[in-house]
Amino acid sequence: MITESQKDQFSSIFNEFGKALDITETEYDAIVTSYRAMGTWLADNSSSLQQYDPAILPQGSFMLGTMVHPVSDDDDLDIDLVCQLKRKPSAWTQYNLKNAVGDRIKENNTYKSMLNNEGKRCWTLKYAKGKYHMDILPCFVNENYQRILEQSFSEIEQQNVDSLAIRITDKTRSDYYTEKNIENWFKSNPFGYAKWFFNIATRPSELRRSFSLSASIAPIPKFNKTKLPLQRVVQLLKRHRDIMFDGNENKPISIIVTTLAARSYQGETTIFDTLDNIVRKMPMYIEDRMGVKWVANPVNPEENFADKWQKEPKKEQNFYLWIQQLRSDLNVLIADSGQGLPKLSTTMKQMFGETLTSTVFSNFGGASKDSSSNGTLKMAATTGMLGAIGRTTVAGHNFFGNIEDE
Repeated sequence: MITESQKDQFSSIFNEFGKALDITETEYDAIVTSYRAMGTWLADNSSSLQQYDPAILPQGSFMLGTMVHPVSDDDDLDIDLVCQLKRKPSAWTQYNLKNAVGDRIKENNTYKSMLNNEGKRCWTLKYAKGKYHMDILPCFVNENYQRILEQSFSEIEQQNVDSLAIRITDKTRSDYYTEKNIENWFKSNPFGYAKWFFNIATRPSELRRSFSLSASIAPIPKFNKTKLPLQRVVQLLKRHRDIMFDGNENKPISIIVTTLAARSYQGETTIFDTLDNIVRKMPMYIEDRMGVKWVANPVNPEENFADKWQKEPKKEQNFYLWIQQLRSDLNVLIADSGQGLPKLSTTMKQMFGETLTSTVFSNFGGASKDSSSNGTLKMAATTGMLGAIGRTTVAGHNFFGNIEDE
């Protein structure tokens, strides 16, 4: 049986993994500078888009705070952005919107040289120096969208988020060149999804008081080193998946991982308890709709994030293999508690990668030795992070075993 003290130290180690997976503040600032510059280019006086009030906002894992560094140094960070336009011309089709944004990007020679490809919905720019690429999603929103967005995010409680939906293009649709009625375009709701996610992530009252929902949708959100337990666990899940599947295109996709993790979260206030609960409960939130496996979009229940599973059964098989491996690995970690950090390090290298684990345990071991020697090591109740304040004062020893064994 694992003790509360061991759970706390697991939370501390897991939090260190999350911090190591985070993008750095320098990387964060470079990304923000890049998309601000793009927003300026799209909206300045020389732009044909100016009359539509273009604005760039981050979405996806960058907005949710669940981004992780790729396993390979050769791979890019993937930054998802929305390019919002207002006042759709009545004659415009999806093709017109997509190419109006693309054409403006191409008018800048630097951006033109960085264009990597045109996706079915996005324009992708490769930033080689910063080792990231930006996927820019053109969309139309209504005139009052920013006010509605800010009003919705002014309160954490979940409300009807349909008003946050945006209308996007999809060049694979048969009506891509012909449909002028925006109500018939594909609807997406990345900000409604973010509202849903943060509403769940801040269920514990002590977390809700310390989290600013409105700051999360700022065009330039503040860099935040502290993460909520659900955010940290999503990062850990992504890393475990990436190590297990090693570039396999049939790995579980991030939107399924994030959605099932959030549905499984029950307001645990430590990272260990959050991870333990989520790993056990994720499959429970996969529906069966007349023989079709369904991971519903929480802000559009008729959209199935697992829609490819039926035609590509390997994707479904790999999801369940991954969950099975997660459970097994977590059980091994629990069984290893009390046997020393070297034993845990061996298991975690298989879970999260050798280089990352070595870095984390080196940092964790050094911090633990410095703090535990004078009895000042404490554990923050909500994040499980070791620090100078918290509810648990740790004596001058380690519950996993002797650090000197490392």
